[in-house]
Amino acid sequence: MSYTRGNSKQIIVGAAALFISKAAEFDYLNVNPVLPTFVAGTSYKDTLEGGNVVRNVGYTTNGIELDFAPNFGEVEVDQLLDSAKLYKTGMKVSLKTSFAEATLDNLMVAIAGKYSDRTENVKMDSPLVVNNASGVNYADILELSSGSIGDCPVERGIIAVGPGTGDCAVGSSIERIYVAYRALSIENVTVNAKRDAASTFDVNFRLLPAANGSYGRILDRIVPTS
Repeated sequence: MSYTRGNSKQIIVGAAALFISKAAEFDYLNVNPVLPTFVAGTSYKDTLEGGNVVRNVGYTTNGIELDFAPNFGEVEVDQLLDSAKLYKTGMKVSLKTSFAEATLDNLMVAIAGKYSDRTENVKMDSPLVVNNASGVNYADILELSSGSIGDCPVERGIIAVGPGTGDCAVGSSIERIYVAYRALSIENVTVNAKRDAASTFDVNFRLLPAANGSYGRILDRIVPTS
């Protein structure tokens, strides 16, 4: 068999469409909420757009970045100048991205806000006065709440659909789907309004394992013809 340098079809280039769960994390064991099933001839991102479980965060910058950070302990022995054995002591998985659409919904996700902090089409006469009468002044609101002692952190499910390996031929196109069951936004978020830069929200999600120990899964799905 002759030597093969490589296969260019295994190179992946391109960004992914990012979706955030509307209600809570994806419970792997109880399958709650239920994710839409695959549709022949249809990319999964198009299927997700038509459902009510997740919402598209819109434009992102710098794509998504999954970071796997295992921790290992070492056993040193007298007869070796190096460790004789390594053993795993911990694991951290995170997902980083930057929301380019500076909506209140995206800001709520970035700062780990609760869904109860977000209201739409509220009748208001000023930033602090709610108008219960039939007024014409409406506002969308995101309350910046400090929370209370003992509050449970908000966990959300995340799905990203991006290009996969393979070619673009009909019936053999492959998309890579990333699913995270429990994602928490844990780092500082800066909100800016600058003359020479767009307002973006950098967000770092810490992923936690489900009851079965799984953080999520990555699928290479062949999009079959309809």
